[in-house]
Amino acid sequence: MEPVLPNESPEFVWSADLFKGMRLLVSGGCGGIGRQLTEQACALGMRVAVMDLQSSIERHAKSTAHYVAFDAKDPDSVDRAVGKSVALLGGLDACVNLVGYMTEALSLAHTPTEVWHDVISGNLDSAFFLSRAVIGHLQNSPRASLVHVASGLGALARPQYGAYGPAKAGLILMTRQLALENAPGIRVNAVAPGAVDTAFLRGGTGRSHEDAPARLNPQSYGQFVPLGRIAQPQDVVGPILFLLSPAAAYMTGQTLYVNGGTFMV
Repeated sequence: MEPVLPNESPEFVWSADLFKGMRLLVSGGCGGIGRQLTEQACALGMRVAVMDLQSSIERHAKSTAHYVAFDAKDPDSVDRAVGKSVALLGGLDACVNLVGYMTEALSLAHTPTEVWHDVISGNLDSAFFLSRAVIGHLQNSPRASLVHVASGLGALARPQYGAYGPAKAGLILMTRQLALENAPGIRVNAVAPGAVDTAFLRGGTGRSHEDAPARLNPQSYGQFVPLGRIAQPQDVVGPILFLLSPAAAYMTGQTLYVNGGTFMV
């Protein structure tokens, strides 16, 4: 009998215990999607560690998960936080990267150099630092999975997202590169949402007040979405959990676009 390769799923059966005992690291887990994911993961029996800014942890930490403060743009801080998180969990089976933010509306021609570097650092460099830090730990798990949360703006250009769109496009290609380099042991995929009604539309958790004016009007935006509304955090959590599960055992290097039909590929 041939040995079962990591991530191989010869026979998959839906079960209430599908995620039980999975050790999950959520980077940027104090944002709107991250909080929903953490709550759902804990309810499903996963052991969860959340990495985020200290200020965000102080505002949004839940007792059901471990919390580790870090700076996603500092590679040394990322390495330390990942090491501490893995120690708290006793190993690592899966990682979800939710770190990212955008600035005020700017075209590329009007984007200052320091803003460009800040957005690239916060969205693309941070994903590289995290991926590099977790790969070695994930290699020890037979169900290893890494999911990056990108954006539909990484595939479909829109006005005034000068630095953010290219950063997310880089993240989508980085996902493919990581998937190719780490197959078959580690599956690497991405979820690319459209607009989601969270603090992210106001700059991002930890970078602005969550009750500040949104970048767009959720009701007006929903009128242009085939499914008739803006996304809520749970709309993104479902696809993330799918990619972490054995149901997606034959998926790697893929990007799931979650946008209510506004962008179809």
